Amino acid sequence: MSHKLMPALLLAAALVAGPAVAQDAPSKGKIKVKRKDKDKTEAPATAAPGPGRQAPVPVDHAMTYASGINQADLTKHLTVLASDAYEGRETGEKGQKMAADYIANRFKELGLVGPVQNSDNPYLQHFTMERSTWPGTATLKVGSQSYQWLKDFYAYGNSPFEQATTVQPVFVGYGIEEGGYNDYAGLDVKGKDLVVLMGEPQKDGKPVLSKDGNPTKWGNDYRAKSALANQKGARSVFFVNFNPKDDFGKTTARMAPYLSRPSISFMDKKDARAATFFVSPAVGYKLLGTTEAALRKYETAAGQTTTGKPASSFKPASFTVTAPKKRENFTTENVLGFLEGSDKKDEILVVSAHYDHIGIIGGEVHNGADDDGSGTVSVLEMAEAFTQAKKDGHGPRRSILFLTVTGEEKGLLGSEYYTDHPIFPLERTIADLNIDMVGRTDKEHEGKGDYVYVIGSDKLSSELHTIVENANKQYGPIDLDYRFNDPGDPNRFYYRSDHYNFAKHKIPVAFFFNGVHPDYHGAGDEVDKIEFAKMEKRARLVFYSAWELANRDNRIVVDSNKP
Repeated sequence: MSHKLMPALLLAAALVAGPAVAQDAPSKGKIKVKRKDKDKTEAPATAAPGPGRQAPVPVDHAMTYASGINQADLTKHLTVLASDAYEGRETGEKGQKMAADYIANRFKELGLVGPVQNSDNPYLQHFTMERSTWPGTATLKVGSQSYQWLKDFYAYGNSPFEQATTVQPVFVGYGIEEGGYNDYAGLDVKGKDLVVLMGEPQKDGKPVLSKDGNPTKWGNDYRAKSALANQKGARSVFFVNFNPKDDFGKTTARMAPYLSRPSISFMDKKDARAATFFVSPAVGYKLLGTTEAALRKYETAAGQTTTGKPASSFKPASFTVTAPKKRENFTTENVLGFLEGSDKKDEILVVSAHYDHIGIIGGEVHNGADDDGSGTVSVLEMAEAFTQAKKDGHGPRRSILFLTVTGEEKGLLGSEYYTDHPIFPLERTIADLNIDMVGRTDKEHEGKGDYVYVIGSDKLSSELHTIVENANKQYGPIDLDYRFNDPGDPNRFYYRSDHYNFAKHKIPVAFFFNGVHPDYHGAGDEVDKIEFAKMEKRARLVFYSAWELANRDNRIVVDSNKP
């Protein structure tokens, strides 16, 4: 899962197995469905039982083929893709290329069609990106005082300051606009550079904009504020955290290895997002031309109202900033496998996962077994189940595109490229079922029964939501947790995986996720920590949902528009 928009960081069922698969023990092998079995168990609809004979029990083909999604094969594929040899599958690097070849070869072995035309490999959708890095030469000067990169300030994303630039910033308080509280009231910040306080207004130690006393999205981290600044047209945002409990030095030291790594953007798209800088409290006081006492007085005033904004403010000092980036072009690729449907083949269901991860950081390989090796191998197993069904004469009515994308960790780039350059028209795409991290248990569910977070299933189509719920009920329910489906979720998970690029085009989505854990984006996200029994059940839930979507009489309708 992407942490592109996070300063320090940044779900699928106890499915009933086929008769030959134990529910909790690792599955030993594939269930082969023989045509002669079909002849024995399926009677014509008009046939009536003879005297003393019982009517044959209809075969549940969905259950039959779901049983082929098993722990043994999930383990086999993940052990390869999340091994050190793949070097953490960093976008554009050797390990990502190896993973793309592995997935493409598996799609070919299964008999899926490579649908990409004018490519050296019809399973690969190549595209060119720009890689940029901070060379460590950035400087910031306020008056006669100079400040150093990775000591006094750091930045993310793009930079409009390739050359020394004099900046006259605008102070916009906490950078919040919600209800009657508006730090932007009366301000036109288009093209301007902003100074924004981290955190949110508080009174008696509680956020004044919160309904339950917990931090809102504004106080959780900087992402919501950055997004709002983007909407307002700001050129850059300089964030400063004056919370005494925050240690800027420790944060900077922790972020340094990540900041030394390249960021990635599209060649044919200018990054319209505001540049994001973080400065130390010392720099912050200097920028605002104020003292700690005056700053605390402002914070108190801001906590006294939920309408308007504090009457008092600061007049920031001008400063000079130089923050160049080193840039180079490279090629990366999505991997596509296509299974043609029967009588409704012109309608396409997408099953997606991202296969990239974050590579080698500080000399340690970050293998991303859960993020998102688990989703990638789940897609491989679903592809095998559906291709076997088609070989046996029970293939899907609608076509299915098995889509594994690159660049998710860099900002959902691979899925954005696909939806901007679709191989199959988006108007024929009925839904996207996206799988990102389904192999572990988060803290909220430790010691509890099996679960999966389902996100976005009701936001565009009530029918999709019902399909997922019914599949879960029919085939051995687990807990479907919708807490992250809340539009007020400060984690903003709905916006942080590849389904979102389909949702932007009004294509119904369902995102399956098991939540974050201590090894999220860490070197400890290894295969030996994956809970394959749970992963098998979660992958089967996605399969059952896909089976219904691909075989139902009518295409699901888009009848919702929820945030």
